Amino acid sequence: MDLKQLEYFRHVAELGSFTNAAAFLSVGQPTLSRQIADLELEFGQDLFDRNGRGVVLTQAGSQLLEHTRGILMQIGRARQELETTRSGDAGHITLGLPSSLGNIVTVPLVKAFGKVLPKSRLAFSEGLSAYILERLSVGRIDCALAYNAAASEDFDVTPLLDDQLFLIASASRTKKHPASISLSELADYPLVIPGRPHANRMTVEHALSNIGKKIQIAHEVECIPAIVDLVRQGHGFGVLSLNAIKSSPWAAHVLIKPILNPTLTFPLSIVTSIRRPKSAFMRKAISLIGEVVRGEIGQHLGKMPRSFKDRQASNRRAR
Repeated sequence: MDLKQLEYFRHVAELGSFTNAAAFLSVGQPTLSRQIADLELEFGQDLFDRNGRGVVLTQAGSQLLEHTRGILMQIGRARQELETTRSGDAGHITLGLPSSLGNIVTVPLVKAFGKVLPKSRLAFSEGLSAYILERLSVGRIDCALAYNAAASEDFDVTPLLDDQLFLIASASRTKKHPASISLSELADYPLVIPGRPHANRMTVEHALSNIGKKIQIAHEVECIPAIVDLVRQGHGFGVLSLNAIKSSPWAAHVLIKPILNPTLTFPLSIVTSIRRPKSAFMRKAISLIGEVVRGEIGQHLGKMPRSFKDRQASNRRAR
């Protein structure tokens, strides 16, 4: 077994076809098939089920694919660190982040890397914080922005900031509810909220549990724009961070109400794997990510669109 065989195997597995993988790798299909056959011979079992439409991984193939991704990423990091030692700033990093942050930090991060680390390549992988951490643990990403992450024997967690959560309500209910609510009162609101293990859901449940209250669920929805749209139409209330609300096209059509006594927040951190050494490039990249994210989210927390402010001011005057 050699690295070329593993690289060939990964491309066949991910593209689902010997033909597609051969075209992507610019090698002949007989050569590719022979390399995979040699790999299967070495392991003594089939790695693919062949059919007329392509190939599907066997259980053994699925297990090998997870190991292969980790091995090839480690080799890539070794090459990257040697390159970094020579040039100082070159490298590649894949950042995992929640979808609610994507619209806010992706463009600023790309611009910052282009300016500060112009020889670098930055890639993004979006998803729930819990799933992002799973990708980090198996080596599919290099670092993660995650909510409610806890340090462990696997992860090194660097806190960035506490993101505040707000109640959102339909504008049609302006005169029926106060401009702000207490955490205790939140238990009386039927929520449109993601299911477990979404960080938002876990934060709300734990906060209410700590004061002897239970969450009231109207609908379990993971898609943030859909949550805001359902709230807009009066199907319940939402609890979201300001940046998550702004990521929705319906942001200007809902009322935003602070949750007080106490303020409801959940921590955002940069998470890396303890088991993987950080190159000089990785340390620079992680530092730059932290700097940009603090600045962008801090900026969003420090200001609210005029339409939001006008509605809330109007609400207070009506009361």
